[in-house]
Amino acid sequence: MKSARCVLFAYHETGYACMEALLKMGAPIAALFTHRDDPHEEIWWRSCAELATRHGVPVHLDESVETAGAKLAASKPNVIYSFSYRHLIPESVLALAPLGAFNLHPSLLPAYRGRAPVNWVLVNGERETGVTLHHMVARADAGDIVGQRAVAIDDGDNALTLYRKLVPLGVDLIDELHPKIVAGTAPRRMMDISKGSYFGRRKPEDGRIDWRLPARKIFNLVRAVTHPYPGAFCFVGGRKLFLWQVQIGSENGTLGAPGRVVREMTDGALEIAAGEGSVIVKVAQFEDGVEGVAREALSQAGRVTDTIQFD
Repeated sequence: MKSARCVLFAYHETGYACMEALLKMGAPIAALFTHRDDPHEEIWWRSCAELATRHGVPVHLDESVETAGAKLAASKPNVIYSFSYRHLIPESVLALAPLGAFNLHPSLLPAYRGRAPVNWVLVNGERETGVTLHHMVARADAGDIVGQRAVAIDDGDNALTLYRKLVPLGVDLIDELHPKIVAGTAPRRMMDISKGSYFGRRKPEDGRIDWRLPARKIFNLVRAVTHPYPGAFCFVGGRKLFLWQVQIGSENGTLGAPGRVVREMTDGALEIAAGEGSVIVKVAQFEDGVEGVAREALSQAGRVTDTIQFD
């Protein structure tokens, strides 16, 4: 195993944790291809580039895979791994690894192929998700499956807490399966993508709340895109209002016109009527304001609570 050279395309916390696992088991990492952090994102994860540098691994930052062919070939990889890497790796690169090229995808493939699966499973109210290690092919998230781990989703989860649940599952797969990949004994089963689903990239504008929806759907959207993501939002008096933390007040009945504030809680939270049921808004923030308890954040609107309409 210690002679099987690995090339990693890795980023984010999953990339860091899986690279760390490979280093701990003595796997030689010949090169790391990774990304520069985007200053517009909330960066909460550890740096793959820093970890690689500490261990003397050559780092290539945001280098086009197509133009890096010579460097990749010189690395003579036996195995290629992709962990949270944001670009599709071409077949010409995948073919450089005689033991295979593998991607760790944060869903139970073939379900939720594509982008932002952690966010999408929450938006869609799923009760289970997981991680999948699979062979990489020309088509994204379509190669044969090597291994999977599942985890339950509960109402206390948001995108960040769910992501943190998935990271150790990915590490478990690498710990178990990398030695088998090197030995040529790793399991392999065909993925039937016709039985799965595909979702594309989510954009900040996809966070717009439709108050005509049931409370459960609004709750799911908010927790799917809260910090460190761009946030779910609506408008109050023409001003953009972000909702960072909500809970379900009720799931049945009609409490008022959708978007109408129907009750102020003793802790400053506001209960808002949905198309069915209600949502309790606990933490909010105007686009140009300060994040805080809902009633305090809304006080900037200069209006009486029971006349405020969320649009």
